[in-house]
Amino acid sequence: MIRVGSGFDVHAFGPGDHVMLGGLRVPHEAGVIAHSDGDVLLHALTDAVLGAGGLGDIGQHFPDSDPRWRGAASGQFLRHAVSLLKQDGYQVINADLTLLCEAPRLATHRAAIRESIATLLGVPVDAVNLKATTTEKMGFLGRREGIAAAAVVLIERR
Repeated sequence: MIRVGSGFDVHAFGPGDHVMLGGLRVPHEAGVIAHSDGDVLLHALTDAVLGAGGLGDIGQHFPDSDPRWRGAASGQFLRHAVSLLKQDGYQVINADLTLLCEAPRLATHRAAIRESIATLLGVPVDAVNLKATTTEKMGFLGRREGIAAAAVVLIERR
């Protein structure tokens, strides 16, 4: 059986000098306001994985009201979601992610982020696609007030 899931995440910028993207620290003029490390790519991807498996959403598994997750690395959220899929006999086939922001620019970090995500998912690097786009200076993303990501994942029962 083949299933698909989608996910979306957004965070406002706040104090800091970097953002976490795909499990990597990317230098930036601001950080993000978040309960965990605020990695929008991994949050969107975790929701996509959970959705494909019919396993709820990231907030059900890692509520921001739980102090255990304060400052947590988002990679552990994705690893948990993938392990739940495996328990149900599924594996990730591929993932397609889109980062939406005016900055930071993704070009110099794209390959490393894809490798990091592939490792977390347990798939080859060529099974992870990563795109970036701006909102042409429109809305809160265009005003550089935050960052967002969308993800789609395909899974298959082994």
